[in-house]
Amino acid sequence: MRTLRPSDLAREHAISTQAVRNYEQDGCLPPAERTPTGYRIYTELHATALRTYLTLIPAYGHATAGDIMRALHEDDLDKALTIIDRGHSRLLRDRETLTSVHRAVDHLIAESSSETTPSAGTRTIGELAHHLRITPATLRAWEAAGILSPDRDPATGYRRYGPTDLRDAELAHILRRGHYRLDHIATVVGQIRAAGSTEALAKALADWRAGLTAQGIAMLDAAAALSRYSAVLRR
Repeated sequence: MRTLRPSDLAREHAISTQAVRNYEQDGCLPPAERTPTGYRIYTELHATALRTYLTLIPAYGHATAGDIMRALHEDDLDKALTIIDRGHSRLLRDRETLTSVHRAVDHLIAESSSETTPSAGTRTIGELAHHLRITPATLRAWEAAGILSPDRDPATGYRRYGPTDLRDAELAHILRRGHYRLDHIATVVGQIRAAGSTEALAKALADWRAGLTAQGIAMLDAAAALSRYSAVLRR
């Protein structure tokens, strides 16, 4: 059996030998045997484990990748597969959210371009609720969740909803019909608010989609690496 040093494993991936030792200590690599003088003895099994772990990271992130490897090293394949399934489920939800946001934004842009009068000015909570056919209490709940942040009239303290608030409220209304949680909607609205212009928003959505696509491809690579490594462990 060919033995390897920590530096052999580290060199392949341009990482430090300390990182290799840390990965072993964290359970991402199987335990290494030691020489009488205390030096670690790695084998091709450890090299395969390290390749697998580093392939998992772009797909699932450091924490989840570590959870998967530890489950495999505990001989708990069902646990590892459950963690993987949850990762695929999260990616699917993100894809569905992106699709809904695209539709909502396209809808809002179409409505905006078809208006004969600009939507400048402000609305009261009652006027906005009537426009969306929802209750004022719903708007207050959205504000509490961080979806809306209307100004206040300095004289009366009443809420004043401007054009940006109207856009955010309409987007929230569309996403709520898709049964998205308020905290999820708040995150999406925050990203759109930060994007600013329509052009910036289109780029942000394109970047979001590219990121999800890259993650999906990384999951395919991870699946192949996991299949090879689990087969080695079962020998």
